[in-house]
Amino acid sequence: MKKVMMLHCVNHNMYGKRDPKQYGTITLDEINELIEKTAKETGIQVDTFQSNHEGEMVDKIHQVFYEKYDGVIINPGAWTHYNYAIHDALEILECPILEVHMSNIFNREDFRSHSVIAPVAAGMIAGMGESAYTLAVKAFAEMFERSSK
Repeated sequence: MKKVMMLHCVNHNMYGKRDPKQYGTITLDEINELIEKTAKETGIQVDTFQSNHEGEMVDKIHQVFYEKYDGVIINPGAWTHYNYAIHDALEILECPILEVHMSNIFNREDFRSHSVIAPVAAGMIAGMGESAYTLAVKAFAEMFERSSK
């Protein structure tokens, strides 16, 4: 079974409370339940991790490398726009990375339209609310299926 790591970054533990206009009222636990349901439907194992601490996130990315995950989904949150430590850690990985954002980062404040993560990502899903996560899982299922043929 292919395994994917879902990395929830800074402030995602506050989903449901933080800026409902942008992020809705869904909680991180509810998002993880959607991810788990989609993973089961597609035959992929998805492990989830959230941290507000850069060093912990870098350590988790290093663990992903050593444990040879087949893919990574990351919502870097505010780290999207400036965190080169996360970029550099992701660059080490030998698996595809999908960047996701619940909001459309391109129609918000100007600073949000630049991603330092995008250059190391195979693709990005933005502006689809919580569906961004399930779409990313489904995208990995399709990628894995294509690569096995």
